[in-house]
Parts: sequence; C-alpha cells; structure tokens
Amino acid sequence: MKDQEINLYMREVIDTMNEGLFLIRPDGTIMMVNDALLKMTGFKQEELLGKPCSVFGCDACERSRELGKQHWCRLFNTRTEGSKNCYIISKNGSYLHVLKKASILENDNGEIIGAVETLTDISELDRKELKIQELSFQLHRDDNQFCGFIGNSPAMQKVYALITKAAQSDAPVIIFGESGTGKELAAQAIHQLSPRKDKPFVQLNCAALNDALLESELFGHVKGSFTGAYRHRAGRFEEAGSGDIFLDEIGDVPLQIQVKLLRVLETKSFERVGDSLTLSMKARLITATNQNLQELVRDKKFREDFFFRINVIPVHLPPLRERKEDLHRLVEHFISINPNLDKSESPTPETMRKLIEYDWPGNVRELKSALEYAAVVKESGPMLPHHLPPQINYFSGEYCNIATVRSQEAQTRELTEKEELISALKKTSGNKSETARILNVSRGTVHNRIRKHRIEYRIYE
Repeated sequence: MKDQEINLYMREVIDTMNEGLFLIRPDGTIMMVNDALLKMTGFKQEELLGKPCSVFGCDACERSRELGKQHWCRLFNTRTEGSKNCYIISKNGSYLHVLKKASILENDNGEIIGAVETLTDISELDRKELKIQELSFQLHRDDNQFCGFIGNSPAMQKVYALITKAAQSDAPVIIFGESGTGKELAAQAIHQLSPRKDKPFVQLNCAALNDALLESELFGHVKGSFTGAYRHRAGRFEEAGSGDIFLDEIGDVPLQIQVKLLRVLETKSFERVGDSLTLSMKARLITATNQNLQELVRDKKFREDFFFRINVIPVHLPPLRERKEDLHRLVEHFISINPNLDKSESPTPETMRKLIEYDWPGNVRELKSALEYAAVVKESGPMLPHHLPPQINYFSGEYCNIATVRSQEAQTRELTEKEELISALKKTSGNKSETARILNVSRGTVHNRIRKHRIEYRIYE
C-alpha cells in the first residue's frame, strides 16, 4: 500500500481509537477531532473545528500557555509533553479527569505544521476507587447482622425498620447519635439498601475543615479561584452524581455554608467556587450529628430553615447504655474478629458484670477499644476484670466522684479559655493575628477556639 493510500484511510484509523485525539494548527485552533473525543466531551464536531484548544478549559494547558515564552504554548518549545494528569471541562460543564499526551507535528523540512494531543478518560477509575473504598468498608461487616450493626434489642429493631424505609426515599435523612454509636454505619446502610446502591457513596466530615476549604470540598472550584487553587477540582456533590452524599458533623457547618447548602437543596443546583456555570444536584443528602440541633437553632448558631430542610427523615441511634441487652453479642463479635483473642479468652462472669455496669460514654467504639486493650495486656486464659481499662475496672462510687471533680475542673478551664478569647477579640476588634499574639498561641488555634466555643467574632470587628 502506497503512502497516498494510507493517508486516505488515516481518518478511519484515527476514529477506531479509544483515546480522544485532536490536531491543532500552529495558531492553536483545532483542525481535526476523532469520534472518541466527541463522545468523551459531548461536543459536536462543528462546535470544535476552528475553535481555540482552550475550549476544553484544561488546567494543565493554562500553565503551559503561561510558560510559552515566544510561542503561545510551551509545547512548541519543548516539542513534546509526557503524560499529564489533568481536568478538562465537557460541554455540559462537568469535569473530566484525563491523562493527556501531546507532541508537535513537523514536515520533512523541520517546519512545525501543528500539534497532536491524545486524552484518556480516567474518571471511571475515580469512580472505581470510590467503590473499592466502599467495599473495603463493608468487608469488616458481619453478614449475619443488619448491614454491619450488631444486636437485636427492641431499640435497634426500631432503628433497622426506619433505616429500611428511609433507604427507599429520596428525601434528606439526618442521623442523630452520640459519638461511637455507628452514624457512618447507618449512612452506609441507607445507601446499600436504596435503589442508589450502585451509584457513588461520597462522604465528608464537616468538622475537619475551615470555612473556605469546606466550601471548596463541597462544591469544587476552578483553577485560580483562590490562593492555592492550582488546578480544577470537582466537589463532593459533583462526585456523588446520582448517588448519596453523607455529611458528618453537620452541626459544625458555618452559617454562611448552611445558606449555600440550603440553596442547593431548594434549587437542586450549585456552582463551583469561582465559576458561574450552574450544575445540577442529583444526589440524595444524608447528614449526621452528635449535637442537639434544636438547641443550636434556639441559640442562633444553626439556621432554622436549614434544620427543617435536612430534618425530613430523622434516625436516632440509641447509646450503648440504653441497649445493654446487646452487650453480650457485641463482645462475642469483637472477640471473633480480633486476631489476638479466641473463645477460650472470653470474659469471665465477673468481667462481664463490670462491662454491663459501665455506662460506655464512648459507646460501641469504646467497647471495641476496651476489648483490644484487654487483648494486649492479658497473656492467656479468660479475660479477667484487671485486664480491662482502668475507667471500667474502677467504675464505682469513688471513681464517679473523681470523674465528677475532673469534669468540673474541665468545665472551669473551658469557661476561662472562652472568656480570655472573647476579651482578646474585643481588644483587637476581631483581628485573629493580634488575638493570637495576646494569647501567645497560633492563629490557627484562635480560629479553632472560635469555632469550638461558637463565638461570632465578627461582631467585634
């Protein structure tokens, strides 16, 4: 076959590729695209031909254009670009995570006649990674129990029934419960029992981030929208797609973010930080908290309209002290999954009495930790009372008195810390840096204490 004949069939060859491909003229306009690229991005051929390659909004290309020196793009200096992990924007505004390679095209005289770029869509790998994380979470569950929950007490039977019904609804679900009661497990159960089970389950702890980072994590951002935004970023709502998004510690969400979340729930749409493009919100919202949101509403620390919007299907998880009928089964379960214990090392009746008498402020999570502690300190034979952590072994009137005194001391320290913080904020008119200097702490510590004590420091500015 002659070269001329090969060229006639080149278009058909290119359209058989799985990777997206496009050719660029020396002036940066697109002169050819293949079918895979059109399918990947949602554009039509006539919408791309003759347009600048910046139409894809690639964050890596923006940097290349900045470093172009005498050319409009760095590619024409370097001649080739290796694999780059970057994001492009499809026709509908969604981000596509791609691996990109690029190279210039030269004729026999060494004259640059254009450039070629190939794009490999790896967004499916991102979705598979989310699924792997979800399956990893399920791996440690007991298949004989309800979605990982252990216990058949009347209190838990009510929870199981409500979770099953809530899973079939698209309405927002909020999970109330003390720390260690299994709120994340309940959210996972709602997802797994729902028609959305094959869709993404995306979660975020709202207490772990400051205001700006939380907004970016939720809604995403475009490159350059704020200091440190070096590339495009899809938010959790965008990643969730038509699945479920689980926001833990919803009581710690700042008021200004609550306003934006309320708008998302009411309009079913949102914008990335720094972008005017409106995206659809199709995910079902699941939230959780260990706080009393009604008290926060009364104290003007949580928006009432937002509370009513997320409090459509409330699920209350009982603390362990209110379902001690399940304690034996929980102990058996945690011993069975602990590689350092076997049935011959189960608790003696006296040890079980200690476990039953204890109030478990840390709930099931604390019980699991207590048994892990015992597995480390004991040598062989059954689990005896002195193998348990001190706070359980000495849970008596004397211990309670000591605990009460310590609790009162802790409350006094907290009150003093709050008063000192308010005083310093008043002196500095709300300036965090100056407040940190007065208190001899870091600026980050000041920020954390403001959130911890729920102080509206802006009133001092």
